[in-house]
Amino acid sequence: MNFDDTPQEAEFRALAHKWIEANRPDDLMRDLAAADEIKDRDARTAQILRAAKAWQKKKADGGWACLTWPKDYGGRSATPIQRVIWDQEEGKYGALSQPFAIGQGMCGPTVMAYASEDQKRRYLPPLASGEEVWCQLFSEPAGGSDLAGLRTKAEKDGDDWIINGQKIWTTGAHFCDYGILITRTDPTLPKHKGLTMFFLDMKSPGVEVRPIKQASGHSGFNEVYFTNVRIPDSQRLGKVNDGWNVSLTTLMNERFSIGARLATGVPEFFDFASGAKLADGSLAIDDPAVRARLAHWAARANGLKYTAWRAISALSRGERPGPENSIGKLVAAPMMQDIAMYALELQGPTGAVARDDASTEGKLYQMLYSAIGMRIAGGTDEVMRNIIAERVLGLPGDIRVDKDAPFNQIPTKGR
Repeated sequence: MNFDDTPQEAEFRALAHKWIEANRPDDLMRDLAAADEIKDRDARTAQILRAAKAWQKKKADGGWACLTWPKDYGGRSATPIQRVIWDQEEGKYGALSQPFAIGQGMCGPTVMAYASEDQKRRYLPPLASGEEVWCQLFSEPAGGSDLAGLRTKAEKDGDDWIINGQKIWTTGAHFCDYGILITRTDPTLPKHKGLTMFFLDMKSPGVEVRPIKQASGHSGFNEVYFTNVRIPDSQRLGKVNDGWNVSLTTLMNERFSIGARLATGVPEFFDFASGAKLADGSLAIDDPAVRARLAHWAARANGLKYTAWRAISALSRGERPGPENSIGKLVAAPMMQDIAMYALELQGPTGAVARDDASTEGKLYQMLYSAIGMRIAGGTDEVMRNIIAERVLGLPGDIRVDKDAPFNQIPTKGR
């Protein structure tokens, strides 16, 4: 593991730092922070998107959007390690790019791998510049963590496909222009072999988006219903019934994207404990039990940082990081939840009061509820443990009795 930049990396870092300093979006960051105070979902979303699109457009104009994408598709043709360096230099301003994380980090690479050349030139540059926003339509109510258990149907009708079904937990579906959609096209095949991937216009007739009210009071997730939605075959990604292999491209990028920049809550808890008072009037940070917990979490956060540095070192050597990236999400999301819960306990009865502001307490309150979703997004804790066990440690895989059975013959309650 090497913590030092090569001369070429140092030169790139200096160039990125200079551009960011010359174009600091502090005004847009203030607009983003102010959006947290807006209660109406549509108004809050509109303000977030205005700030996000302004920063993304500026980055695209300067040649700093989607760095590793080819220049013809709106990128910079940069190396993976240069993308890491950019993320480090962008720092807190990276929060402005959050609405594009799914589209650019997960949908874009899938489109790039499977769409036609004309489609890539049409859809990827507006995605890179933030003009168009994409979402990912994978999870379903009956599937749980088993993506291959999906039931949304796609039936061939001439040169089109007719889609009927439901997706759930779709982040940003209410403001997205396009989405990638995985469907079941042949229920007589085993569940992993009868799937097909498409992309579609989210404003297509028959697409209905319904918000999911979260415990935090926000509605970032959605249910999406498809009723006789017509998609041309030209918008199919990959071969018919080979959608599982196409989805692996998306999932690989999803887990890397989620784990790479996930907060732990350690800095926020340190700030909180430094100012919060216990029942006896003493500062929480002076209590041995609080300090012991903080030290434990700080050590784990450093472990995550150095695990990420191993991946960065691999990128610097031109290697592809392996499934070890699943460790980041598996450790960070539960730790963030534990930290936020402990902060709530230290506040006593007042900790139960909902906080939706920019204070340290407000940040920890939001972390508590967002951590629940993060432990599911991109694969549950159990899925991550299986990946690490099977692909990192080489342990035997789970027994899957339904793996080779035709999907329509798998016993299902209520079917």
